[in-house]
Amino acid sequence: MMEFVLFLGVCFVLGGLAVASNPSPYYGAAGLVVAAIAGGGWLVSLGVSFVSLVLVMVYLGGMLVVFVYSVSLAADPYPEAWTDWGVVGYGFGLGLVIVVGLVVMGVPGQLVDSGTVNSGGLLSVRSDFSGVAVLYSEGAGLLLIGGWGLLLTLFVVLE
Repeated sequence: MMEFVLFLGVCFVLGGLAVASNPSPYYGAAGLVVAAIAGGGWLVSLGVSFVSLVLVMVYLGGMLVVFVYSVSLAADPYPEAWTDWGVVGYGFGLGLVIVVGLVVMGVPGQLVDSGTVNSGGLLSVRSDFSGVAVLYSEGAGLLLIGGWGLLLTLFVVLE
């Protein structure tokens, strides 16, 4: 199981690098799909399948609409691919920054955490079963900040 979770983590990082290297919107959308599915699988392995479902539904649904819009505006007849030297160098640089940051922060020794699946103490209910109730009660502030950010993004894009 640990190897599968590590594989999902590597797929998530590579998908993020594919989006960040941004050779063209076509390849960025493929990287987004890989990163969202790998991130969702990673969250399912941690025991939070509700958050994983929300991630895949909302993130992929909303962001792929944005990618379709940007692809229709770009309309490159010869898009820049991942094998071009500029994109490879940019992706290598981003990967190097991520690896150095993880090593400096000491993350490789803390990959496994046992406190994420089940609630502890007197609570005998799995953390995932709380779902929407916990999202709205403990995450209300973050939901408001996220909504405000999306509204601001809408006005910036429309400007």
